[in-house]
Amino acid sequence: MSVNPMTYEAQFFGFMPQTCMLRIYTTFQDYLFEVMQAIEQVILKKLDGIPHCDISPVQIRKCTEKFLCFMKGHFDNLFSKMEQLFLHLILCIPSNILLPEDKCKETPYSEEDFQQLQKEIEQLQEKYKTELCTKQALLAELEEQKIVQAKLKQTLTSFDELQNVGRDHGTSDFRESLVSVVQNSRKLQNIRDSVEKESKRLKIS
Repeated sequence: MSVNPMTYEAQFFGFMPQTCMLRIYTTFQDYLFEVMQAIEQVILKKLDGIPHCDISPVQIRKCTEKFLCFMKGHFDNLFSKMEQLFLHLILCIPSNILLPEDKCKETPYSEEDFQQLQKEIEQLQEKYKTELCTKQALLAELEEQKIVQAKLKQTLTSFDELQNVGRDHGTSDFRESLVSVVQNSRKLQNIRDSVEKESKRLKIS
């Protein structure tokens, strides 16, 4: 039997060509076996009518089996040739033939069409690379935003803690307290600068 699956032929016929040939082979074998059995029964009946016949049924069976093997060998040889004929010339769809449902695939492509497709593929690849780089940049920016957000959250938490401390010490508005601290810090810095200048002047004099 052929090892070629012949799926396209199965699509058209509705059955596998190899399966068809196998059924034909099995049918011929069964018919040959039945014919041999019928011939054997006829011979045995004929021998019963012959007086003093030395041929036994066992001998008849051996001769029948031998003849069956002979016929089977010749049949296998002929069937092999018939199978090749059927599978290559009768049950075979030529490679240049398309089934009606596959006619839509029969669109010829020129060299220009192929080049255009290649160009479109390259453009899509470049677009994909750009999109990938953009995605990586956005992910990196997102990570930075997460870091900034965490620092901001930490700063707000620190302000809340300072505001709570201010409330505990009688300061109602933390912002006003913070402004006062900044102003006092600047005054202290100015006093320090004045002291340093006066100290340098005294050393020089």
